[in-house]
Amino acid sequence: MSRSDWEVVIGLEVHAQLNTASKIFSGASTAFGAEPNRQASAVDIALPGVLPVLNRGAVERAIRFGLAIGAHVADKSVFARKNYFYPDLPKGYQISQFELPVVQGGEITIRVGEGEQAYEKTVRLTRAHLEEDAGKSLHEDFHGMTGIDLNRAGTPLLEIVSEPDMRSSAEAVAYARALHALVRWIDICDGNMQEGSFRCDANVSVRRPGGPLGTRREIKNLNSFRFLQQAIDYEVQWQIDTIEDGGTIHQATVLFDPDSGETRMMRSKEDAHDYRYFPDPDLLPLMISPEWKARVQAEMPELPGAMKARFMDAWGLSAYDATTLTASKEVADFYQATVSAAGAAQATQLPKLCANWVMGDLAARLNKAELEVSASPVSPAQLAGLVARIADNTISNAIGKKVFEALWNGDGATADEVIDKQGLKQVTDSGAIEAMIDEVLAANQKSVEEFRAGKEKAFNALVGQVMKASKGKASPAQVNELLKKKLGA
Repeated sequence: MSRSDWEVVIGLEVHAQLNTASKIFSGASTAFGAEPNRQASAVDIALPGVLPVLNRGAVERAIRFGLAIGAHVADKSVFARKNYFYPDLPKGYQISQFELPVVQGGEITIRVGEGEQAYEKTVRLTRAHLEEDAGKSLHEDFHGMTGIDLNRAGTPLLEIVSEPDMRSSAEAVAYARALHALVRWIDICDGNMQEGSFRCDANVSVRRPGGPLGTRREIKNLNSFRFLQQAIDYEVQWQIDTIEDGGTIHQATVLFDPDSGETRMMRSKEDAHDYRYFPDPDLLPLMISPEWKARVQAEMPELPGAMKARFMDAWGLSAYDATTLTASKEVADFYQATVSAAGAAQATQLPKLCANWVMGDLAARLNKAELEVSASPVSPAQLAGLVARIADNTISNAIGKKVFEALWNGDGATADEVIDKQGLKQVTDSGAIEAMIDEVLAANQKSVEEFRAGKEKAFNALVGQVMKASKGKASPAQVNELLKKKLGA
């Protein structure tokens, strides 16, 4: 039986660490990398007599997220104790939210795939609730024993739960990437997956198309998009093979082993009632007034969807270009700064030209150097100066690549400086270009005859010879025009 006989059903639970300086219920630091157990306060481990105090900054970040996804931000939400025993949870419960979460509903539109096969899909969100993180069990270098580091205990998290709307690992990864970009865009989470700031749990099941939902298994703590895709793909095939071999899927929590590429069972999966949730007696209900929401709304940045629409409406960019440029706030800011410095409001071709360079040469060079756009050696102002010189025909696009390389290597402060220093100004004098064309035609009679015999490639070869003779400085448009006249085309 083929894979197409089955439908995959996926929902994600994402834990985004909120970028507050202190923990959600104490004043202990959330900084990463401290020596073990140096940032676990008496409140974090619930020593007798301590009381939690809610971090206002964590709440504001939750409100910001709710507004960004068009969700209902609850006027009243309640903190609950989620009771379970685990070595890295010394107080025996985790403060979370259960029946009344702070964010309810909402949706995120994702783009799946590339090129003509790409499509958009809206993924619904069930909820997002505030909670504290647990500590961490360390199993390495302890001579067969396990160490406990409680520095993470009490770190503020926003757990973001989707509906089971995704039907492939590609959709799940696209959703996770979109969510990752959004929490960074609205500045509530740094998104550092290596440090555990953004972690995914994937609930995966399979069913016959149109049939009832199958039994799900939860893959815990996936901290890279590649692992997320690999884990889901393996789990889906494992479930299909198990059912087709006559086996039964049991609800369970599983872990993904990147070395083997396989999932393995960790424990049977608990249901909500197993945690014996009850309202935390030490915390009052969280009340969020309309005025508080309005204040947070007023401080919100322009969201990716709105910016994408503006790029298309105001600057004539295609949907693909606008989507690519708003994939991260850093890239969007770099692009906008480039357009502004180039004076694009006065020249309609400049926004597209700027987009081409940001998505093309700049992106390729950053990728090769393994740099973020914020660390680009070429600034928006420098790139704008380069684009402006291409737009006004001072240099050709091909020469522009040489100028870009010089700017990247620090061989000039501005495009104009590089152009003057290296003598790269485009030749636009018709007489000079005609002289070069005459020399090329005289030296390439065979190509001339082939062109007149109907071979279009011969014309391109002649253009190439003229550009070579001009050392790339001749205006390509003028070369084409004058060459056609010479050949009577």
